[in-house]
Amino acid sequence: MGRGRPVTATIAGVDAAASAPTTAGPSQTARRSGSSWAWLGLVPFSAYVLLFLAVPTVLAVGSGFFDGDGSFTWTNVAALGDPVVLNTFANSAWVSLLTAVVGAVVGALICYAMLGMNPQGAVRQTVDAAAGVLAQFGGVMLAFAFIATIGAQGVVTVLLRDSFGFDIFENGMWLYEVPGLILPYIYFQVPLMVITFMPALAALKPQWSEANLTLGGTRLGFWTRIGIPVLAPSFLASLLLLFANAFSSYATAAALASQGSQIVPLQIRAALTSETVLGRENLAGALALGMIIIVGVVMTLYSLIQRRAARWQS
Repeated sequence: MGRGRPVTATIAGVDAAASAPTTAGPSQTARRSGSSWAWLGLVPFSAYVLLFLAVPTVLAVGSGFFDGDGSFTWTNVAALGDPVVLNTFANSAWVSLLTAVVGAVVGALICYAMLGMNPQGAVRQTVDAAAGVLAQFGGVMLAFAFIATIGAQGVVTVLLRDSFGFDIFENGMWLYEVPGLILPYIYFQVPLMVITFMPALAALKPQWSEANLTLGGTRLGFWTRIGIPVLAPSFLASLLLLFANAFSSYATAAALASQGSQIVPLQIRAALTSETVLGRENLAGALALGMIIIVGVVMTLYSLIQRRAARWQS
């Protein structure tokens, strides 16, 4: 009789354990059924990427390996070593790098100035909204804005020339050449940096600064030993993003530099609008291949660095 209760309890426990999967089964089945249909939400986006990104990219790059008769050839790809083509890649590279560095530094300073402001305040909200708008302000509109402001007969140009006797185009019309792309590119690089770098700067935990002060550290010591090392991956990732953004920009350069093919996107335009360029057909596909390789390498580095930076932000 003394052992009856343990045996009964054991049997009851076995019965409860045996009945547990029965009650949990429907919920698990529902979860599996829900997850099996979840991929349908990606169909519209996948179709968009396939039709407007993947297919055009494959067609553009693939055309570089064929001649006008449809025969396979390496002639177009070999054109990437031509001095004229290399010069356009060099121009695109130094303009993109210069504007990316300037935009990253100026944008980071703006983010630092906003760090102590109330995120819901009027100033912070205005700067965030302006950055979102100005980062997308480009193309013909941006080119016209600079032509109307500092063009040959722009407002600022005429004012400086008539009132102060200073001619900004004394040494040539640099606005319509490669140096003229620097200011317009910086114009949209700075707000893009504000958008991409501000979340990383805002993610710095106040407890780190408090711990630094508690241990006898200084504000400068906090930034040199904690803040800057922690933010370095995010800053470098944003810098790479700005470089890729400038390297692939076309509309603003096409509106300003209407003559000549001074950077790679304009060289591709010239290859598409003429039957032969440098004696080679389908050169645009080879140029597109070169751009895709460079941008692909930059964005791969951006993804790796951003993944490392996201570890402490999460």
